[in-house]
Amino acid sequence: MRVTDIRERTVPISRYADPGMPSGNLNTTVVAIVTDVRRDGAPIVGFGFSSFGRFGQSGLIRERFAPRLMAAGDDDLATQSGDNIHPLRAWDCMMQDEKPGGHGERCVAVGTLDMALWDAAAKIAGRPLYRFLGDLVGDGSARRSVPVYAGGGYYFSSDDIDRLTDEVRQFLDHGYTRVKIKIGGRSLADDLERIEAVLSLLPGGDHLAVDAMNCYTPESAIQAAKALAPYSLRWLEDICDPLDFETHARIASAYDPPLAAGEALFSLADARNLIRYGGLRPGRDFLLFDPVHCYGLPEYLRILAMLEGHGWSRAACQPHGGHLFSLHVAAALGLAGSESNPHNFQPFGGFADGTVVEDGTVHPRQAPGIGVETRSSLYKLFRSLLGSN
Repeated sequence: MRVTDIRERTVPISRYADPGMPSGNLNTTVVAIVTDVRRDGAPIVGFGFSSFGRFGQSGLIRERFAPRLMAAGDDDLATQSGDNIHPLRAWDCMMQDEKPGGHGERCVAVGTLDMALWDAAAKIAGRPLYRFLGDLVGDGSARRSVPVYAGGGYYFSSDDIDRLTDEVRQFLDHGYTRVKIKIGGRSLADDLERIEAVLSLLPGGDHLAVDAMNCYTPESAIQAAKALAPYSLRWLEDICDPLDFETHARIASAYDPPLAAGEALFSLADARNLIRYGGLRPGRDFLLFDPVHCYGLPEYLRILAMLEGHGWSRAACQPHGGHLFSLHVAAALGLAGSESNPHNFQPFGGFADGTVVEDGTVHPRQAPGIGVETRSSLYKLFRSLLGSN
């Protein structure tokens, strides 16, 4: 059981449905891991990408982590029975000789390759990832139906309120019942206007989450929390610097509705410090760690175990990244739900072509692996990476 080739490329992505709108030169890295397992005359290939919100990781992948996978022998990557890749063993190969700490964005490079390894392993097993992972974890948490919310609501350079409400109406027309929009990038008065415009389209505050993208200072975070509290929103996300646990704790002591954090923390150690020192409240607040950005699923599983050891339920966890991989992870591990990016970060955002959102829930497809092949625009990109038409 060997990896015979690894292809990678960094490609641009946009926060908006219109890729011509400025998005800060965002990009992500796509990878294809070719295995020596053949089916129907062709090798099985696992696909992965660097999720959203960080920049591409081609350098680290190409120079540091992919060579370790390529150099691994059969016994280093295979399951005990020898009939499949074991993603946990492959992760150990990638992390060989890495020192503790220094997470930086090394974690994203490893997580990108890890996604492709899980895709390949599930394809070799002939199972959708959520069932393959659920069986491997073996705790009976896997489920068929996943609650999802529509993420978007970035600032528009003109006609912001009208374009924002048009976007939210499209979400609702497609079956989403909960949405998330951005705040923190303009004045508090402007953000309150955005919130009230969107709330006019929803049944209540618990159907709207807001994401401050870690923009607030300790002082402005308190001001924003006081202004937002009366709306009783579903959650207030990423209100300050992700490592400013003191401010997190101050907000949690003064803000009664739910908070959400964790998207910009990338390791078990950082997640543990958030739980120890951030003042977050089990049973009320939400944790949004991105499995790809957290060194992949092996580290994410360790984070879940740590959370449960500190009295947190999986019902508090909704993985960041509104794409196919996060949907499968949420289904496999029995998490509270998953984000969806139906308009943003294309062709990666959203789920399989023709997916129907029914009253805010989605059923993962039964295609083997993550299901990249069920999303035509995304599969076209990966085929081009392999040199296929």
